[in-house]
Amino acid sequence: QRKVVVATNVAETSITIDGVRLVIDSGLARIARYDSNRGINTLLIERISQSSSDQRAGRAGRTAPGTCIRLWSRPEHDERAPHEMSEIRRLDLSEVVLTLKAAGVDDLRKFRWLEKPDEISLTHAEELLVDLGALKMELGSTRASRVADDAPSSAQRAPSHVGTSRVGALGAVDGASTATAEAAVLPTLANLPILKCWPLDGGRFITLPCVVTKDPDTGERNVGMYRIQIYDDRTTGMHWQLQKVGARHGRRYYETGTRMPVSIFLGGDPIFTFAATAPLPDGLDEFLLAGYLRKKSVELVKCETNDLEVPANSDIVIEGYVDPKEPLRDEGPFGDHTGYYTLPEPYPVFHVTAITHRKDAIYPATIVGIPPMEDFYIGGASVKLFLPIFKMNFPEIVDIALPAEGVFHNLVFVSIKKTYPMQAYKIMHGLWGMGQMMFSKYIVVVDADVDVHNTSDVLFRLCANTDPQRDSIFTKGPSDVLDHATSEIASGSKLGLDATKKIAGEGFKRPWPPLIKMDESVKAKVEQILGQAR
Repeated sequence: QRKVVVATNVAETSITIDGVRLVIDSGLARIARYDSNRGINTLLIERISQSSSDQRAGRAGRTAPGTCIRLWSRPEHDERAPHEMSEIRRLDLSEVVLTLKAAGVDDLRKFRWLEKPDEISLTHAEELLVDLGALKMELGSTRASRVADDAPSSAQRAPSHVGTSRVGALGAVDGASTATAEAAVLPTLANLPILKCWPLDGGRFITLPCVVTKDPDTGERNVGMYRIQIYDDRTTGMHWQLQKVGARHGRRYYETGTRMPVSIFLGGDPIFTFAATAPLPDGLDEFLLAGYLRKKSVELVKCETNDLEVPANSDIVIEGYVDPKEPLRDEGPFGDHTGYYTLPEPYPVFHVTAITHRKDAIYPATIVGIPPMEDFYIGGASVKLFLPIFKMNFPEIVDIALPAEGVFHNLVFVSIKKTYPMQAYKIMHGLWGMGQMMFSKYIVVVDADVDVHNTSDVLFRLCANTDPQRDSIFTKGPSDVLDHATSEIASGSKLGLDATKKIAGEGFKRPWPPLIKMDESVKAKVEQILGQAR
């Protein structure tokens, strides 16, 4: 079966092959498919002059740089005028001419719609398609060797990455190399099986993205997990929250006004996903943690269109940039791990410049919502992994638990070996000052004999061992951006509860009663009798 491949550099073209219409725009070369089987089989062209504005298409304030055409798509038998439909793209014809010449096409006389751009009308749609189809064949046949040269070498990408779609690069025709022919398989975000998880979600979201950024001053790398909302097949939202390292890197680029390179990789070793979510100390590389956990170093390769590095065995890599000069765009709503939708908020826009993938790549995804969901168990693994680090700072800590009902850091149970007055409050303040533990709304401290993973046991001690006024403390601090209950975004109050046994020096003047427990000898005798009965 024939491959559908595009031959273009930066000019917008439109080609119909095997019933599928491809539209490719200038700049980042967005590739959109319009399938006649779905009824979207009519391409219309509207000429706009230099003085025309975008008001009819719902956009005001921008003016066409020269003689341009707009491309529109509408279902068959749809009689609406072009301005009543969604605009597909807008194209500067002078850019087309320069691009064709740069591509080696000197004789432009065959393209009558380029000779006299001022005479373009809606009736030129079929002529445009025919001409561009011929252009595709001409460029494809003369540039196949150049395409093969542009394919990523093993030094640039691991051998498993045979499929490459450099957005804006020249495609291949029949007979080209395997690596090049695969370029048409995954050209844009529109070809990924990205999920819309919940009914009120603002669109489709990549839910397991590992987002790679670097500090422009120190060069320190960060791998974070920030959900990615798909705006179209080449742009997304970049939901790095206010307190995240990725957002801190972004602020430096915003201060200098320079483009920020960003790469997103999906899949590969599952440990990468875990490392991206792990609450590492600032400045500690996530790939270092991944290598330690897998007992094997992580092989990294340089991206195609920026200098960032990603794991060589990633399934899918999406490269691009964030432009500090571009306005923020509303991202959301999204059905989040809090069990509620997070409402739209302005975030940076991520522009795709390349997509690469392994042969037979697997697209990873997860769904979050009312807990417990998959992310709850990932969080539980993080607690177990980092508990020894907590104990290095607070040797009295016995165990820590984040109950599912607390959606990670909203509720924290801590057991301690208490040896002096007010020790529980030391633990509360200490945890609130450690990384993402600053988001904890409620911290409950219990004695060492309490199983913090048994919520019923903790609540029993909380109700039995506390006087609400004496054993609680309110304070203020940063809050999770996703917390919809705070009066101000990212800022709120916190409550600490001391459910430990009270000792001298803590304002308790009465004797503390013992907990009811059966005598050990009686328990042993009963076990013996029951064992014989079995």
